[in-house]
Amino acid sequence: MRHSAAGAARDPAGVTQPAADSQWERTTRINTEVEVWSELAGWRARAAWFGSRGKEGRNTCKQASARASARGDMAVTRLRNIKGPHATEIERKIKRGNTLRQASWWRGSRGLAALLSVALCACAGAGLLLHLSSLDGDVTETLVSRRELVSPQPRAYGVPCSEDYDNYKRYPGCTPQKCGRVVTDGVVTREEALALRRLAEKGLGLAGSEGGASILDLHSGALSMGKQFVNIYRYFGDQIRDVFAQEDFQLYRNVRGRIQAAIAEAFGLDPELMYLTKPTFFSRINSTAARTQHDEYWHPHIDKVTYGSFDYTSLLYLSDYGSDFTGGRFIFMDQNANRSVEPRTGRVSFFSSGTENLHRVEKVTWGTRYAITVSFTCDPEHAISDPALP
Repeated sequence: MRHSAAGAARDPAGVTQPAADSQWERTTRINTEVEVWSELAGWRARAAWFGSRGKEGRNTCKQASARASARGDMAVTRLRNIKGPHATEIERKIKRGNTLRQASWWRGSRGLAALLSVALCACAGAGLLLHLSSLDGDVTETLVSRRELVSPQPRAYGVPCSEDYDNYKRYPGCTPQKCGRVVTDGVVTREEALALRRLAEKGLGLAGSEGGASILDLHSGALSMGKQFVNIYRYFGDQIRDVFAQEDFQLYRNVRGRIQAAIAEAFGLDPELMYLTKPTFFSRINSTAARTQHDEYWHPHIDKVTYGSFDYTSLLYLSDYGSDFTGGRFIFMDQNANRSVEPRTGRVSFFSSGTENLHRVEKVTWGTRYAITVSFTCDPEHAISDPALP
């Protein structure tokens, strides 16, 4: 699918700056408020957020010195991912992206004194909120560890449905009647997951966030670049074919279809009444300090509250907890416990999207965590198509 560039302009660095009312901006605004970067829902989530903010305030001085991230290795990775007759042009655009990121960092450093002042003010309230932030606590139960192989039968955990779904039109055969969370290692092979990880590495290697969380959305074209996002289909145009292959997109579509079928079977749904919805995206998370709110992936949230279209959320893990990265576990925040799923390459975890599944992702402390979030809705008006090369 070729995305039109109508209404868009380019700044001196060559980054697409869409018109205020453009479809790209509307799509990007939605897609880049991605899962873990969204508004918080529920008093418990807000308390955890304020508590974590207080702790971050106390550590701001230490973190500030570490925020100039080293990106020399990234250039090597990007060049390794590029081939074909347009390699020089792509390399030129990547260098422009690097210049943009560096410039934005220096501009941001001018306000560092003001940032530190705000952080010191936050420290004053940290003690009052400490007991609230403890609600998020440590993991008290591991639902599935990385060492376990959950196959061929999935492992399912039922939970009572919340009232969230009553606030939306119901679609018989799709709207959750029973709710829960399911983990399986039998839907996607390790080899397929590694191939999708290579796809993610190629795309994310073209740019990336200044902070620890980067996204690549093949549907809208949104790609993290510095403190903002670009549309890869516009930014690179036809040259994107030198980065991705048709086989990459075909594998992506096949895997999406299998995940959809697994969700339908587990929850007793008609798969024909389920629709892919936005945001659906690759994520790359490492331990680099956050630079913008989009990098703060660790806050508790509820998908159905954040994105009203969501009915079922799934994650496909493309790397291994404990060997590729530490931290980064997926945490269900239940009233009486925090329950974790440890990522394993090829593992699929999915759940009903309402308040019954309040969740967060632990901060990654070492290495790099890759995953795909694949989201489904029962409302055909919020359906999106599978991605395709221009």
